[in-house]
Amino acid sequence: MTTILAAYAAMSVATFIAYGVDKSSARGGRRRIPEQTLHLLALLGGWPGALAAMGVFRHKRRKTSFVVVVWLIALLHATGWLWTLMRPM
Repeated sequence: MTTILAAYAAMSVATFIAYGVDKSSARGGRRRIPEQTLHLLALLGGWPGALAAMGVFRHKRRKTSFVVVVWLIALLHATGWLWTLMRPM
């Protein structure tokens, strides 16, 4: 369990940084990180970092389709954890 939590933490930090880099690139008119990459990072366990970054950087919050996908990924992870933890052993 500790390894899984460490993986979530590492992916969340990486995702948070990616959002920060993308926001900086957007402001500077530089090449952006593709939305699919940001979604993949969230899907791989970085969704807490994605949600935090959306608030901290005020990034991608107006694009409804993007926000919906991030929340669906978070819901998918939460459902998976509930299913795993509620199973009879």
